Amino acid sequence: MHDHLETSPRLNAKAALLAGVVAGAAFMMLEMIMVPVFLGGSPWGPPRMIAAIGMGNGVLPPPATFDLGIMVVAMLIHFALSVILAFLFAFLFTFIGKRDAVGLAIGLGAVFGLIVYLISFYGMTEIFPWFAMARHWVSIFAHLVFGAVLGWVYVSVARKSAENMTSVHQDDPDARTARPQR
Repeated sequence: MHDHLETSPRLNAKAALLAGVVAGAAFMMLEMIMVPVFLGGSPWGPPRMIAAIGMGNGVLPPPATFDLGIMVVAMLIHFALSVILAFLFAFLFTFIGKRDAVGLAIGLGAVFGLIVYLISFYGMTEIFPWFAMARHWVSIFAHLVFGAVLGWVYVSVARKSAENMTSVHQDDPDARTARPQR
């Protein structure tokens, strides 16, 4: 039973939060770089599409220019969704993976990112029809990377956190004999 406790992951809120923020940043940077480089669009197009979730389709390009208010709304929505998705991934990973299975977490994260892409760009177009215009390989790639980074950061931070807790408990003789209070 002790071995199971050592390898079976528990949802780690700190790891999920950090993973959501880091994966969300990686996603946004990829979209804002790859859309102009490979598709000839504006780097401000992806944030405007996200901001339109909360502000309506009046903020969609054109013009695909920078607007501070639109960018703030886009980042608030984007990072809130990234963190929510990170907590969902972390919850699902507690049933599937092991705490130290970084490769598994990256692979499952990439699959998770692809599922998020499919739901967002095919399922959610009834509510947000402008998502259909972003059905392209850059969006697929960015979602795969989002998921892979999400899995990698989540497992890495959760493992480090568990190692720190184990180290603290091994160094504290009272922690080994202490019983949890109910």
